[in-house]
Amino acid sequence: MFFTGFADEAARGIEGQISATLELGWSHIESRNVGGKNIVEISEDDFSQVRRLLDESGVKINCFGSEVANWGVKIADDFSPTVDKAKRAIERMGILGTKAIRIMSFGILQGVGVDSQMAEERFRRLRELKKMFDGAGVTAYHENCMNYGGMGWKYTLELIENVPGLELVFDTGNPVFTPDFAKGEPYVRQSAWEFYTHVKDHIGYVHIKDGKFVRDVEGAIFPEASFCFPGEGDGDVRRILKDLLGSGYDGGISIEPHLSVVYHESSKDSAEELKRNNYIEYGRRLEQMVGEIRAELALEK
Repeated sequence: MFFTGFADEAARGIEGQISATLELGWSHIESRNVGGKNIVEISEDDFSQVRRLLDESGVKINCFGSEVANWGVKIADDFSPTVDKAKRAIERMGILGTKAIRIMSFGILQGVGVDSQMAEERFRRLRELKKMFDGAGVTAYHENCMNYGGMGWKYTLELIENVPGLELVFDTGNPVFTPDFAKGEPYVRQSAWEFYTHVKDHIGYVHIKDGKFVRDVEGAIFPEASFCFPGEGDGDVRRILKDLLGSGYDGGISIEPHLSVVYHESSKDSAEELKRNNYIEYGRRLEQMVGEIRAELALEK
């Protein structure tokens, strides 16, 4: 098992992302944005700089937190831009030696029912994307975010049935903020534990996020949420991790804090320093939790 994280939540630039990773004593980053752009979209010069600094530091990119088929991509739109993005990702992953990529199953269609989400077209496109990644020796992990598979565990299992061999990255926090579309209106929020128990056998990678749902925001894709350190919200983080580790899970655990940067006049730290400190504190608290869980499991044997 190893720890990693969305280090763009520690720093905007790759130098700061590497520095925060090394301060945690970690050797991996799940790369999403560098300088405000996804790693797939940055210029060739900027990508060369990222590669050089990673090589010098010894830090590796274990996974691309890509935008491929994510919540911002409409299933009714032309598929070719998504294919092109996947091709660029594969090329850059090959250069960095990265073997995993986070994908989704296209954004939820608004204003239509759960039976009008163009499910068959989603399945077809994901089969094609998976074939591309498989051919490059890359594992594509589907995340339960604000996309078709994230509408509830039922929809994730439909994806797995229709996209054979699809593996999952399970995010502990996303169910807390997402309506459970399988249970009808008025939609209640999902249970992270319930979602996890139904998809557990297909999980190959884990994102740790935690928080509490606040309210829906009219016209917005995402609701207002209050994010917090792991174990302090409604994401069942400790319970899920204990079950995973007790079942022999030995994959990556990636932090995605989403903590707000709150600047206090009395603080000597800048907003950027607070952002970095939040990330490092989040990682340390997660390490402590995992250590405690392992001790509990050892005593229970």
